Amino acid sequence: MRGELLGFRFELRIERDQTSLHGFDIFFGFVCESKKCGGDSIDNVGQVFNLLVQTAEQVENLPYGSTFRGMPNYTRMELMICSAARWLEDGAMVVVGTGAPCAAAMLAQKTTAPNLTLLFEAGGVGPLLPRMPISVGDSRTFYRGLMATSMADIMETCQRGMVDYTFLGGAQIDQFGNLNSTQIGEDYQHPKVRLPGSGGANDLGSLCWKILVLTPHDRRRFVERCDFVTTPGYLTGPGARESAGLPPGTGPYKVITDLAVLGFDDATKRMQVESLHPGITLQEVRDRTGFELLVREPLEATPAPEPATLEILRNEVDPLRYIIGRG
Repeated sequence: MRGELLGFRFELRIERDQTSLHGFDIFFGFVCESKKCGGDSIDNVGQVFNLLVQTAEQVENLPYGSTFRGMPNYTRMELMICSAARWLEDGAMVVVGTGAPCAAAMLAQKTTAPNLTLLFEAGGVGPLLPRMPISVGDSRTFYRGLMATSMADIMETCQRGMVDYTFLGGAQIDQFGNLNSTQIGEDYQHPKVRLPGSGGANDLGSLCWKILVLTPHDRRRFVERCDFVTTPGYLTGPGARESAGLPPGTGPYKVITDLAVLGFDDATKRMQVESLHPGITLQEVRDRTGFELLVREPLEATPAPEPATLEILRNEVDPLRYIIGRG
């Protein structure tokens, strides 16, 4: 919205912002024309500034999830979690860590997949999580569970082909879904940045049937070639995964970002855009990707979260905003 206020031209914009509390930010600016900058213009500047402060205070006092007309009542993080939860069908088994993947699995269990079985790397099998755990070894990952076992048993279960999904992430992902969580820079002995490493990610990505990735979308993450392959995706393309000795039919499945849902082309194993989140254009996705993306036809629109689903996410899954409070 543009106009004139107290002798000044102004611009007011309300935009989505994944870092803000409500998922939007207000931008207010004014331009002083030279002929209007003399005399009592200082008083006018003060009045404009006071109006801006009052507007900001009103926004901060809005209840969580409030929205302006035409703006979504959810954040990008909430959209990512709700989108990821839809891919977990009832009766499936999924290995999850902490953070957003755990929130997605909890949400699925409380909505569309009540018989979803969660497994945690430290040994928890089938818990009914009372609240968000802070680590994979948190005692809550065993709460009312089917088993309290060990990491070796979890990995053996994956090796036996019994686990449908695993959530993974990393600092880099390439067009074939290979993940890097080891280093930035190609010199292993002298990297630019040393990252935490694999943990159980390589085992899980090698042995579970389908890999789900939940990550922000930017060119530093979506790279032409990973500096180090910590977890294999489709490696160099069709047949490469199987040639490396990994089980046929396994590999990357979906990549859910703050812009889109991406999958992989059956023939080439390259990453493709499958649905765009509300308000996002295909060009935005391409601009924030470091390699050429394929596009599946027809290109779909990611469904917006249902109000009832958001209610469960905010009040039952993450009431303290550990995850959804990030944006």
